[in-house]
Amino acid sequence: MASSSGAPPRPMRADARRNYERVLGEARSAFAEHGTDASLEDVARRAGVGIGTLYRHFPTRHALMNAVFQEALADLLDRSRELAESDRPCQALVAWLRALITHAGEYRGLSRALMSASHDASSALTQCSAGLHTAGELLLVRAQLSGAVRADTSIDDLMQLTNAIALAAEQSPTDPQLADRLLTLTLTGLKAPAAPNTP
Repeated sequence: MASSSGAPPRPMRADARRNYERVLGEARSAFAEHGTDASLEDVARRAGVGIGTLYRHFPTRHALMNAVFQEALADLLDRSRELAESDRPCQALVAWLRALITHAGEYRGLSRALMSASHDASSALTQCSAGLHTAGELLLVRAQLSGAVRADTSIDDLMQLTNAIALAAEQSPTDPQLADRLLTLTLTGLKAPAAPNTP
């Protein structure tokens, strides 16, 4: 990835690369076990590095979260490309929204962090969502052009909606079907109104 100045980044030394990978692995485990609010000091300790080393590689918690979730993001982008080939654009959009909800619900606290980051253009989480935003918009436009989805629906609203549903489901862990029920209820509001009958 190019730096903000446009120059390519310098390759890491072998020891720095090892530290980076250890921190990333421990952060992935800690987020899965304790949620995205897991102690970064504990992540650094488990990785065998100082907290300063962690922050040199990942200046903020969101930067660390962005790195942890890159594999999942790549999977979501691959899924969006598959869905973009579907001859049922509305069902493809629904499948995409379900995939986003599943992703946001995989780690406790992720949906809340994504909602917060959507209002902060400088956040690493906002930056990593750009590809998802573009992919989702393509699916939404296809569904709108098919006449199945309201023209005034925006991808920004849908992505906030998926995070809100994932957050609600996180707060009700004893109801595993809640997210799907909420999405189903919401979808009735996405449908384009039926054309009036002509005499």
